[in-house]
Amino acid sequence: MIDVRVTHRAASRLRDGHLWVYASDVADFGEATGGTVVRVADPKGKALATAHFSNSSQIALRVLGKPGADIDAAFFGARIEAAQALRRRVVEDTDAYRVVHAEGDLLPALIVDRYGPYLCVQTLNQGMDAARETILDVLEALFQPAGIVLRNDAAAREKERLPREVAVARGTVPDSVEVRMNSLAIEADLLRGQKTGIYLDQRENYRAAARHARGRALDCFTSTGGFALHLAAVCSHVEAADSSEAALAAAGHNAARNGIANISFRRADVFDWLGGHAAARRRFDTIVLDPPAFAKSRANVEAAARGYRELHVKALKLLAPGGMLVTCSCSHHVSEALLLETLAAAALDTGHTLRVLERRTQAQDHPILLTVPETHYLKCIIAEDVPLFP
Repeated sequence: MIDVRVTHRAASRLRDGHLWVYASDVADFGEATGGTVVRVADPKGKALATAHFSNSSQIALRVLGKPGADIDAAFFGARIEAAQALRRRVVEDTDAYRVVHAEGDLLPALIVDRYGPYLCVQTLNQGMDAARETILDVLEALFQPAGIVLRNDAAAREKERLPREVAVARGTVPDSVEVRMNSLAIEADLLRGQKTGIYLDQRENYRAAARHARGRALDCFTSTGGFALHLAAVCSHVEAADSSEAALAAAGHNAARNGIANISFRRADVFDWLGGHAAARRRFDTIVLDPPAFAKSRANVEAAARGYRELHVKALKLLAPGGMLVTCSCSHHVSEALLLETLAAAALDTGHTLRVLERRTQAQDHPILLTVPETHYLKCIIAEDVPLFP
């Protein structure tokens, strides 16, 4: 195994439990090539870990295990079995969930999602891509899936100089798969849908939002209808908007499949749509904001904060007295504190007093590794308007 020496700063970072070493902290990579398994050593040559090496990404090393670990089928089998054991404890009322959440399950850059009898796999760095066939063999042995899709169309692969591609790797996969989520039937497109098919990370937040929702509801950035479908059971009517025609078609199909008739879907730019409702002096008792990531890098955080504040202002202008607001951010770079700050500023701008009822994150099948803060990316705030002078 080739040694890759890192700086004192990187060695300290690894000893503190992080799993990444940036390219700027690699002192000497010797003869290591992209995708190989290497031994990570400190400046004095002391072995620290076994890792995948990338020769193109800013994240040059991703730790897999202790020094000398064999990264073979037995290794992947043990890690994936441990990940599935967690899911047996925390996943309920669904057959669609994340089996492997990359660093959160100590398998950096590997994503495995389950949709009933099918699996979707993403190998997002050179090392996991090189191990792909071994990983697929292990998944077949553990789950006996009817088919496995490679959803390697994520932008992260470009940073690894890997092609973006979607392919059926094993078995057969239909154009759409019906899964069960929180007692609802949901259609998932594993070849073309968002992420690996549908948004699995909001599953528990859908239920939480429905616990608090009431009256007339507005679901912004609805995608395939996740929040809207859940709100419909407790709200008199739901208006849901998204800019994607394909997503709205899937959302409409999902509503019809579940016999839900009190949702109106609209294709619209959400910011313009909210402005139109404000001009018409419309009011809603429940509003959900679940936009795409506003900050995909640290450099975008300031602009993202302005975007969230504007979005919150537009939504709060429509919120009825005593109403409920659910607001989400799926960007790691936008902290919960920053999201709350933009919400508080918007509340002051619009004359609302908000009381936070729940501070939530991604579903438990997307585990957060405490020493790798990047694994905590989804924030969800449920707040209630509390009029100071009713």
